[in-house]
Amino acid sequence: MSRVCAVSGKKALSGNRRSHSLRATRRKWNVNLQKVHMVIDGKPQTVRISARAMKSLKAGKKAV
Repeated sequence: MSRVCAVSGKKALSGNRRSHSLRATRRKWNVNLQKVHMVIDGKPQTVRISARAMKSLKAGKKAV
């Protein structure tokens, strides 16, 4: 299963790890994915969404 958010489409980012001597080696920042049970099209499903997307969905739910 790929590390992609089902709501926002966020993926892992890549960049350089920098040592004290500024040598560059490749590293990866993964998305903070959480398994959440949601009702989609009337059916309960388990989806993997990022923590940021989950926070946004909860905030939108309170506003309505």
